[in-house]
Parts: sequence; structure tokens; C-alpha cells
Amino acid sequence: MATPDSASLSSLALREVEDHQRVLENFHGCIPRITEIAQAVIAALEEDHKIIFFGNGGSAADAQHLAAELSVRYRLNRVALPGLALSTDTSVLTACGNDFGFETIYSRQVEALARQGDVVIGITTSGNSANVLLGLKKAREQGCVTVAFTGGTGGQVIGMVDYSLVIPSDVTARIQECHILAGHILCEMIDVHWQGM
Repeated sequence: MATPDSASLSSLALREVEDHQRVLENFHGCIPRITEIAQAVIAALEEDHKIIFFGNGGSAADAQHLAAELSVRYRLNRVALPGLALSTDTSVLTACGNDFGFETIYSRQVEALARQGDVVIGITTSGNSANVLLGLKKAREQGCVTVAFTGGTGGQVIGMVDYSLVIPSDVTARIQECHILAGHILCEMIDVHWQGM
């Protein structure tokens, strides 16, 4: 295959940036919902509850990323906060997937680890990932505050959670970019709160 020329690659990059900017212009409308989610998360943390994240693929990576920002640090050297990602334990994931089916890998862990008052955040760009839906369903049954990060029309998940953050795009990459931006804004809000305590 011929190596693409720099002009065509630069043109492609510019199209991606412009598409991102268009989505970001509409992202401003998500700020009130991010603020509501931050208030729920801060209230839970003040009561010594956990914040639990999960998703698939890139969303699993985002779950790990945001859990680390809480338990280690975001920008401030504050007290460690209980952030947990359910996509990291390969023994649990493979045992559960093998014994009960892949769709149960998060609901089973939520059953084991989540307690009433914890905040459980499921990340699914489509809003229809079966294992995320079942994980959030189990979280509601256990009295957790439930949050979905999703995109497009929101999918099935928006009807089953306390708070849904719906990114105004149908492009997976743009949704994921805005999910991590929303997560970072959430972490900044938490840092500012803890700095003021």
C-alpha cells in the first residue's frame, strides 16, 4: 500500500478536530447534569460511600481512569477517596463470564461489593450494553445511586438510572472524548469541594 501524503493526513486530522468542536459546542448543555452528578457523588463520599465505575472496551478504560483519579489524585493532594473500577480483576471477569455469562460480569460484582448509598456509574456509548444494564439494575435493587454516561439517544439505560449524562453525538469516539471530559470536570468539582473542607 502507498503511504498517504501529509496533506491528506492533515486534512483528516482537521476534520476530526472540527467534528469534536461541533460536539463540544453542544456539550455545554450537559453541564447542569454533570453538576447534579457531582452533588450526588460528593454527598456519597461525605458519608463514606464508594463510587463504582464500569463499562466495556474504551468505556472500561474510562472507568479505570476515573476510579484512579479518585483513589490516587486528580490535581490536588487530598485524602484518598474510594473509587473502584469493576473491569480490572481478570479472575473475576473470566470466572463470571465462564460460569454465568458475560452479561453478568458487572451485576455479580455489584451484588458482592456495592452497598446502599454507594454511587454506581455505568459507562456505555450506546446505552444498550447488556452487562452495563444488568449492573445498574442490580445497583438500584441494592439501594445505590445510579448514573449512566451514554450518548446518542441515550438508549435503554436512561430509563433505569437516577442520573443520565447523554452526550449529543452518535459517533463513538466523540462520545468517549466527552465522557472523559465530563469525568475530569467531576473530579475537579470533587477536588474543589475537598479543598474547601
